[in-house]
Amino acid sequence: MVQLTDMIADITVTEKSFGPKLLMHGIRFSIDDGEKVGVIGRNGVGKSTLFGILAGTDKDFTGDVIYRRGVTVVSTAQEHHDMGDTTVLQYVLQGLPEYAQLSHVIETYPLTMGDDMKKIDEYSEALQRFDDKGFYQIEEQIERELDNFHLVGVAHRVFSTLSGGQKRLVEVVKIMHSDAHLALVDEPTNHMDYVAKKQYVDWMQTAREAMLVITHDRDVLNQVDRIVELKDGESVSYKGNYDAYLKQNAVSTGSQMNEFEMIEKRIANLKVKVLDYQRLKEKSRNPGTIQKFKRLEEVSRKELADLQAKEKPTFWIDKESAANLNYKVAAQYDKFKAKNIRMNIKSEESRSKHVLVNIKGLSLGYGDTPLFDGINIDLREGEAMELRGRNGAGKTTLIKHILGTGDAKIYAGDTTLDKHMSIGVYEQEVSETYFDMPLGEAIERMYRDRGLDISETKIRGLLSNYLFDEGDGRIPLSKLSGGQKARFQLISMLANDPQLLILDEPTNHLDLPSIEELETALAKYSGAILYVSHDGYFRDAIGGETVHVGHL
Repeated sequence: MVQLTDMIADITVTEKSFGPKLLMHGIRFSIDDGEKVGVIGRNGVGKSTLFGILAGTDKDFTGDVIYRRGVTVVSTAQEHHDMGDTTVLQYVLQGLPEYAQLSHVIETYPLTMGDDMKKIDEYSEALQRFDDKGFYQIEEQIERELDNFHLVGVAHRVFSTLSGGQKRLVEVVKIMHSDAHLALVDEPTNHMDYVAKKQYVDWMQTAREAMLVITHDRDVLNQVDRIVELKDGESVSYKGNYDAYLKQNAVSTGSQMNEFEMIEKRIANLKVKVLDYQRLKEKSRNPGTIQKFKRLEEVSRKELADLQAKEKPTFWIDKESAANLNYKVAAQYDKFKAKNIRMNIKSEESRSKHVLVNIKGLSLGYGDTPLFDGINIDLREGEAMELRGRNGAGKTTLIKHILGTGDAKIYAGDTTLDKHMSIGVYEQEVSETYFDMPLGEAIERMYRDRGLDISETKIRGLLSNYLFDEGDGRIPLSKLSGGQKARFQLISMLANDPQLLILDEPTNHLDLPSIEELETALAKYSGAILYVSHDGYFRDAIGGETVHVGHL
């Protein structure tokens, strides 16, 4: 049993609502000193809301968040307002516990302390503490860290001028240097290239601080000590990493399905009993007998109402574990499993394997400087190919060149594309054209902009297939969660029945069941796939040749 002294946080949320919707009612877990905890759950279950509660920015809940005395907590920020002219370096330094206070003492006390022994002692202690914390070398270390994350030269740039992806990376650097007891980190590897991600994972493995990490990056989840899953308003804790979670989840889901099936049978039995007691009550003439059957009917009706009020639990088992279920549990799973996205990808094997993209010795860049050279691609229907390179190496430039939308200069090489192929593109950002439109209207406009047929019935079908509620169709895209925007991007990618799919980090923002559904659909896809991904599991699932872009 964990000793109380090892525990640095104890979290209980008994109620968190948004308007009439109860989001959480049974969240209960603790965090131990130095423990790395992954937080997972379907899109919309409240992972970011939970982080707001733990960070203290959301106080509108019932429950308790108790930290051990003296514990410092840092978190990645999702929004950045009123930053003014704060530079990146200043922003990171502001996030370091004690730095601002100690700097203030060191800079101001020599001007005011005179012979005041109390102030002289405080100044001496601040100098010693500043040195102990390594703050004299901190600016140089942060600049080096930013460079390693491919943020070369941004340390003295105004923070507000950075892109969304760059700001996320800076947030991670801030966390890495905070030297806190507990770090709350939201989707740290989104926007990281494979080198930066390896560096983050290496740091995570050796860092002394405890971490609570919201992520669906399975490479990161395989490094944690425990996984907390948010599901049906409650939290379930699994000891071990992602692979251990999959095994435990398959067993516990089997037990939960048994319980749910017994409840369903009990409900069916109670419905019969209620009718029987009602009939017997009406037929009886003896007052005592009438009262007896009335009482039995009331007891049965109450139990029936209580059982019917219970919401059906969410059941999900990963594909590999599901394939190894025994016949009885497999049948239960087919009956009860949670609804997942349904991707309409054509998979007829009748398509030929002719060449869709042929590139020889391509060199692209801007001005007098090539970004890369010597790129060779021979991509045919039924094949997959990964573009791998550091952020800024030219992967997006190459993709735009294939799409015919780029303005990069061609220094050398030849490009031949199948003139008749249709291309579907999964992009990181939603187009500004649709950003402020309600979701349903955005789907209709996107189809019409491409000259494709669309109807109200088809829009409703797409919303259902991609797990949107009817009300979601009226919500502007700008107000949707990252996961919901990602599902809109999947709808957009597949709208024109493409023969070539180009996917740029498609697993960012998707939850684990949706990632697996995407991998399953792509495995059956008969067209060609050109993709960029930092997700090792996704790369293993899709496979194909790797083309290196730029310097490694």
